[in-house]
Amino acid sequence: MRAAPHLLGNAGFGCIAALMLLALPCVDGVAFAGDPRSSVQTCLGIAADSERLACYDREVRNLVAPTFSGRLSKTTDRFQIDGPTVLRYQSDGPIFVLYLKAPDDTVIQNLHIGGGGEDSYLIDRPGTYYLDVSGSESWRIWLEPQRDMKTN
Repeated sequence: MRAAPHLLGNAGFGCIAALMLLALPCVDGVAFAGDPRSSVQTCLGIAADSERLACYDREVRNLVAPTFSGRLSKTTDRFQIDGPTVLRYQSDGPIFVLYLKAPDDTVIQNLHIGGGGEDSYLIDRPGTYYLDVSGSESWRIWLEPQRDMKTN
């Protein structure tokens, strides 16, 4: 699997994200659970451009399907990244351990979440990788273009 290239700058992405969220309240008359309009309404009320954009980005990430997901243990297929990529991960259980590995099985980084939640790690070098995941419940992992963030 190849990580998708980042085609839009942050400003363009935020504007498109806002429009997408506002257009999603229902499909064929069926409303989505957790209507995204209420979350976007909060973003609309933020005066500072950078904070408003961060709010839109956060809400859009909630709509994007994970690159990998599962329950308990799993080894993913190999994937290629062409530039710095954020590995964002969430766990629903008290135990979650994630190994970012090179094709020769070398552990690049050992990551974990204790007690559930979300975290991220910046994969800063292009290359081929795979993930070895062990969790006590369900989990989700995204590969996202790098944006200004404080991680690692």
